[in-house]
Amino acid sequence: MRVIPEIPRILLPTLLVISASITAGCNSHRSATQNPPSNPSPSQPAPAASPGQQQYPNPDVEKQREEQKQQAQGSLNPDAMAAIGDTRKAIDAIASGDKNKAMSAIEEATGKIDILLARNPATALLPVDVTVEVIDVAPLDDKDVERLVAAAEAAVALHDFPAGRLLLYNLTSELRVRTFNLPLASYPDALKQAARLLGEGKNSDASGILQTALNTLVVVDHVTPIPLILAQAAVGTAQKLRESDKATAQTLLTAASNQLKRCEELGYISSDSHDYKSLNREISDLQKQLKGTANTTEPFERLKADIAGLLKKLSGKEHR
Repeated sequence: MRVIPEIPRILLPTLLVISASITAGCNSHRSATQNPPSNPSPSQPAPAASPGQQQYPNPDVEKQREEQKQQAQGSLNPDAMAAIGDTRKAIDAIASGDKNKAMSAIEEATGKIDILLARNPATALLPVDVTVEVIDVAPLDDKDVERLVAAAEAAVALHDFPAGRLLLYNLTSELRVRTFNLPLASYPDALKQAARLLGEGKNSDASGILQTALNTLVVVDHVTPIPLILAQAAVGTAQKLRESDKATAQTLLTAASNQLKRCEELGYISSDSHDYKSLNREISDLQKQLKGTANTTEPFERLKADIAGLLKKLSGKEHR
């Protein structure tokens, strides 16, 4: 267990300056490769990455992002989305002084919600919007990560949570799917209350209730660690090269091991967890087997399946 030293509060601004310098150095290091020319000329080819080295934008991360985006968009509930649209129409109608149009829009939204409640009696949340983004701001150097972790722990120990949040953000390397959900438990009541206020001529209060309902959509995040995506890709490529180029395959397995370690350093998985220990052991065993003549097909398939299983487990967790 890490011991957090007693740090005087006056030193925390210094820790934040250290954090800023680490982040600036990290960003300047990446800026050369983050936005390569869309059509590189023959005299200026796009930079190539060595085995296991991260690229920007990374094709494996982009592929995962697109897959998760399509999956998340496919989960959106069209009736709930329509109810949200009717709510916005009601707000606009109130603003323009058209009480009848506003009441009609509220009734439309209420009707859709009633149908949703009948169809989904055990469902508390219905997804109505989604964003999918890659957030990769964590420094690549292990020592810089350690400094940020220590600074974040010190900030939390001093109850300086604003500084802690800033420091923790700089330890982010993830694919984040953020879903906005309509709460079936409270949204119908908000519509009914707005309709009553509108009927009483309290247009401003009715609009406020509707706007509050829109502002209190429940946000749920699902996070996939980028280091684990990169580890998965490295193992997949190593498997393809295990016969033709064992040296590169070994390098790729080392890269996968390093990415797994990075995943732990950034807090996405515990070093004490069964998954972490098992994957490290499997990678180590594979590297030993590659030095000989044993058939490595089954160990590679098992390792790939276990990484995929961990990815599914981690990305399946809800963060609210």
